[in-house]
Amino acid sequence: MQCFIYKSLKKEHLYLYVDKKDDFSRIPEALFSSFGKMEFVMDLELTPERKLAKEEAGKVIESLKAKGFFVQLPPTNLPAPLKIQ
Repeated sequence: MQCFIYKSLKKEHLYLYVDKKDDFSRIPEALFSSFGKMEFVMDLELTPERKLAKEEAGKVIESLKAKGFFVQLPPTNLPAPLKIQ
């Protein structure tokens, strides 16, 4: 399955996968606006066996088939900022 990946320029590590290039018509308006400006990153051929950096390919494929998009959220286990004393 072909997908197209965009990154949010507003929030670091926030990505949007869509099933059609530059087609955001199936993205709920509130979600779409939360991304702010986006930049196209790449297109990718997904298979269930394909290794992705942060997500399971099968989960992404299911979401693309069902909804036409998938959101990759920033990691929640980022290290705490250093405190300067």
